[in-house]
Amino acid sequence: MPSKNDPDKVKGPSAELRTGPGGLTLRQIHEQVKRSAERDRQAEKTANKLAQKQNRWQRFVRYVWDRKPK
Repeated sequence: MPSKNDPDKVKGPSAELRTGPGGLTLRQIHEQVKRSAERDRQAEKTANKLAQKQNRWQRFVRYVWDRKPK
């Protein structure tokens, strides 16, 4: 059974085609994006704990207040 090589570790003439911006491999870019998205989700969770949901009355007042008489 042939061994499966990691395409990011294979050396060859097309090795530079597997790199993205900054010389990172596509796998490295993918991992960074996943970590960044997870950090964003965690930050949003902590920020939303302080925010209170608007009730119907507040939404109605905002709607009426924002309407401009013509």
